[in-house]
Amino acid sequence: MKYLLSLVVALLMAKATAAQPVMVASPDGRTVVTVVTPDGVLTYRVDRDGQPLLLPSRLGVVLDGGDTLGVGMRIADVATSTTDETWTQPWGEAEQVRDHHNELRLTLEETSDDARQMVLVFRVFDDGVGFRYEWPEQEALGVFEIIDELTAFRFAANPESWWIRAYENNRYEYLYEQSPLDRAGYVLHTPVTMAFPDGGPFVAVHEAALVDYSAMQLRRIGPTAFQADLAPWSTGVRVYAETPHRSSWRVLLIGDTPGDLVTNYTVLNLNEPNALGDVSWVRPGKYVGIWWAMHLGQWSWSSGPNHGATNEHTKRYIDFAAEHGFDGVLVEGWNLGWDGDWTAGKSDFSFTEPYPDYDLDGLAAYALERGTRLIGHHETGAGIPNYEAQMDDAFALMNRLGVEAVKTGYVDWGMHFPHVTAAGDTTREWNYGQAMVNHYQRSVEAAARHRVSVNIHEPVKDTGLRRTYPNLMTREGARGQEYNAAWGGGNGPDHVPTLVFTRMLAGPMDFTPGIFDLAADGENANAVPTTLAGQLALYVILYSPLQMAADLVENYAPHMDAFQFIKDVPVDWADTRVLEAKIGDYVTIARKDRHSDDWYLGAKNDATPHTVDVTLDFLDVGQTYTATIYRDGDGADWESNPLDYVIERRTVRAGASFSVDLASGGGLAVRFAPDN
Repeated sequence: MKYLLSLVVALLMAKATAAQPVMVASPDGRTVVTVVTPDGVLTYRVDRDGQPLLLPSRLGVVLDGGDTLGVGMRIADVATSTTDETWTQPWGEAEQVRDHHNELRLTLEETSDDARQMVLVFRVFDDGVGFRYEWPEQEALGVFEIIDELTAFRFAANPESWWIRAYENNRYEYLYEQSPLDRAGYVLHTPVTMAFPDGGPFVAVHEAALVDYSAMQLRRIGPTAFQADLAPWSTGVRVYAETPHRSSWRVLLIGDTPGDLVTNYTVLNLNEPNALGDVSWVRPGKYVGIWWAMHLGQWSWSSGPNHGATNEHTKRYIDFAAEHGFDGVLVEGWNLGWDGDWTAGKSDFSFTEPYPDYDLDGLAAYALERGTRLIGHHETGAGIPNYEAQMDDAFALMNRLGVEAVKTGYVDWGMHFPHVTAAGDTTREWNYGQAMVNHYQRSVEAAARHRVSVNIHEPVKDTGLRRTYPNLMTREGARGQEYNAAWGGGNGPDHVPTLVFTRMLAGPMDFTPGIFDLAADGENANAVPTTLAGQLALYVILYSPLQMAADLVENYAPHMDAFQFIKDVPVDWADTRVLEAKIGDYVTIARKDRHSDDWYLGAKNDATPHTVDVTLDFLDVGQTYTATIYRDGDGADWESNPLDYVIERRTVRAGASFSVDLASGGGLAVRFAPDN
C-alpha cells in the first residue's frame, strides 16, 4: 500500500503527457482512480482494495456538430489538492459531516486547431468517488449544445442490483426490481444499488448537485456496462449551455456493508455550502393533514358536498395538531382550480385564491393562535408557465400568513411538462430534463426569497441540493404511502427495506407514514403492508425533516398509547447508525436526537419474520436508559393481525444485547431516554 501511495504521488507531481496515466487515491488509499488518454481518448478506471471495480470506461461529451470533447485531447495541466473539514448541517440525519477527499483537476485541451478546453475534476473519498466536467469561459467555446454524454460505467463483475426503469409514465414511482446487473433493465434511474460478489463492496451509482443540466439515467451498453443517458429536450438536445458551465457530479457510493451506504455523505459533500445565509427560519417538524381521506375516496380535492378543505374540517385538524404538539396542518384542495379535470387544465389553478368554504386568512390566524401553523399546498398539475407566473405572489402570501412550508406537486408524467421558449413557443418536456430541473430550482429560490421551505412531490430526484438551499427540505420521488390506499396495487412488505438502500440514498423522502387503519376494507382495496409497530418504525427508518402523521385523525383515538411514539420521535438528528441490514429483507437504524440525549431505534423487515439482535453500543457508557419498546405482539401479522402490538419498558446500558422478534411485515420502534 505504501508503494502504491508513493506511486500515486509521483505520477501526480509529474508533467503528464497524453499517454501517461494520472492517478488519485482516497485518503485511506483503498480506492484509486486512474485517468488515461490512449490515442487521445479519455478514459478512467476505479480500483478498490487492489481489485478492479470499474474497468476502463469512456469519458466525454458529444456536441451538436457531432464532434466529441474527450477524443483528440491532451492533458495540459494537472492540479491536486486535499480537503479535510467538518461542516454543520442546519438540520439533517447527522449534525456534523466530515468532508475528507483528495481532488484531481485535469485541464484537457484539444490537439486540433480549435484547442477547446474542458476540465475533468475527480474527488475521491474513503467511501465514494465524484467526478464532473467543467467548461471554462474561452474564445473557442461559447454557446454549445450537448447531444450525448459518453460517461460510462463498465463494472468489473456482475453484482446483484436493485433498480427501477427510466422513461416510464409514472416518473420514479415504481417498485424496485432485483436481479444480477446483466439482467437489469435497458435504461435505469439512479440511484442504482449493487452488491458485489464474494464479499466485495456495496456500490450505488447516483449524481450530485444537479443544476442547469439534465438528469442522468443509465443506459445499457453491455452486459454489465452502462452509459450516462441525459433526459432529452423535445429537440433531441440533451443540454443547452454557455461557458462557463459544468455538469452535475457523477457519483459512486462505496461501502463494506449495506449500512455504509446509508451513512454515506458523499452526495452532500459534493454540493456547494449554504447559499442562503441565515436559515433559522427553516424548521423541521411533524404535521397532520387533510390528505389521506382524499385517497380513500371519503373527501374530494374539488369543491362540492365532499370537499375536504373546508373551515370545519381544517379547524378540527388544527385542534388535533395543537392538542398533540404537531407543528403544522397540511390542507390540500383549498385553492381554486381543482374542479373538473385539473390534470388537464394546467392553467386553471390559482395559488392565492381559496374556495368560498375555506377562510385562508382566518384559518392561518386560528392555527397560530393554537400554537401550530398551516402548511401550504401548491399543486401545479404540471402547468409550469401558470405556476411560475404566480410563484412570487403565492410564496409572499404564505409568508404573510405565517406559513413556513409549502408542499408543491407536479401530477403529470412522461414528456408532458410545458415549457415556453424564448421565441414564445410552447414545447413539452420531461420532468427530469434540463427545462424542469431549472424550474424546480427557480421554485426553491422563489420560496427562499419569502422565507418559505418546500416539500416537492412528483419532483426531479434528490441530488443533495438541500446543503446549498436548506429550505429544500424533502421530496417524494418514489412510491410512497398513497400506493397503499385505494389505488396503485400496494407496495408490498419488502418495499421499505429496499427503499432504504435505493431511493433514500439520494436524500430525505416524504413517505407520509403513520397509518393505523391498516386493513383492506371498505374503500381501501389494499392492506397497508406493515403492522402498526411497523408504521411506527418508519419514523426512524425513512428520514425526512418534515414527517407526517398521515392517517385520519380519528383513527389514532383507539391507539393513543402507540400514538405517543409519533408524538415523541424527533425529526432532526445528531447522529445516525445502521445496526444491521440486508437489502430488501430487513434494516435496523438508531438515531440520536439533536436536541436531547435520547436515542431512537427503528427496525423494519419484509414478509419473513426476523429477530432484531443488536448490541446497544451507541449509548453513552456508564449511563442507564429506559427503553420504551413498541413491538409486534406474539400474534401479529401484517395481513391477518396488524394491530397486535405490545408496549413495554426495560432498563438498558451501553453494550447490552438487545433482542426483539418482528412479525411478518412487522417492525420495532424504541425510545431510549437517559435515567436522571
